Amino acid sequence: MGELGLVHRHEKSGQLHGLMRVRCFTQDDAHIFMTPDQIKDEIKGVAGLINEVYSLFGFKYHVELSTRPEDSMGSDEDWEMATDALRGALDDLGLPYVVNEGDGAFYGPKIDFHLEDSIGRTWQCGTIQLDFQLPLRFELEYTGADGEKHRPIMIHRVVFGSIERFIGILIEHFAGAFPTWLAPVQVKVLPISDKYLEYGQSVLDQLNAAGIRAEIDTRAEKIGYKIREAQMKKIPYMLVVGAKEEEEKKVSVRSRFAGDEGQKGLEEFIAAIMEETAKKEIREVTKEEK
Repeated sequence: MGELGLVHRHEKSGQLHGLMRVRCFTQDDAHIFMTPDQIKDEIKGVAGLINEVYSLFGFKYHVELSTRPEDSMGSDEDWEMATDALRGALDDLGLPYVVNEGDGAFYGPKIDFHLEDSIGRTWQCGTIQLDFQLPLRFELEYTGADGEKHRPIMIHRVVFGSIERFIGILIEHFAGAFPTWLAPVQVKVLPISDKYLEYGQSVLDQLNAAGIRAEIDTRAEKIGYKIREAQMKKIPYMLVVGAKEEEEKKVSVRSRFAGDEGQKGLEEFIAAIMEETAKKEIREVTKEEK
């Protein structure tokens, strides 16, 4: 069971920090119920999901395993079994981790995933927490293979943690220069003058019809100014359209990654950007714009 739930936390005013630490945030909370012998495989599955998501964005992260605190609930046997399962899952996955002795939750041990931002700070985001107590409190039971009633074990898991914090880290990580598949505006259409607004609008309509997030700059400004402004906004692609482009039904492509990429047919450009987006590529900058 999972949900995107709104969470309120009364942080002290001096501890508030932009999107990174707020009093109200959205959490991708999910709960998995399982038998004791399923713990290890379920942990590996969740850890694999978290790794897949973080790798998609190119994030570096480290893992911390927190063990039984002094003020805890549950038997020694339960804690030992759960902690061994967490260790075993991390070892099987080949994930290096730091052990925080006594830093687990009162209801079970946990694994925390800490993302590194662009200036080297780390922020706790993903979490996998084992919980013996809630199934007990709610008197949850399942019928085992032996025909007897047994108590399940529950995992609390979040991948993003605070979605607001994750977005803040994401903005800083890319310094606003998002890869094409993430950019709020992927393409800016730049007519050279008012005479080419109609063709520019036609280009925009075809881009939008293909599901590409595009805008057009219709202002009566010099093309150099329009290009520079689009560069400052870190828009991945700029399509310059003028007399030659209209006549040949093409666009002149400038990118944030390689500068002037020459003229291309619009269908060719659309196919290329859709492939880049589908693959969720993070293109490297090969030419700095002046």
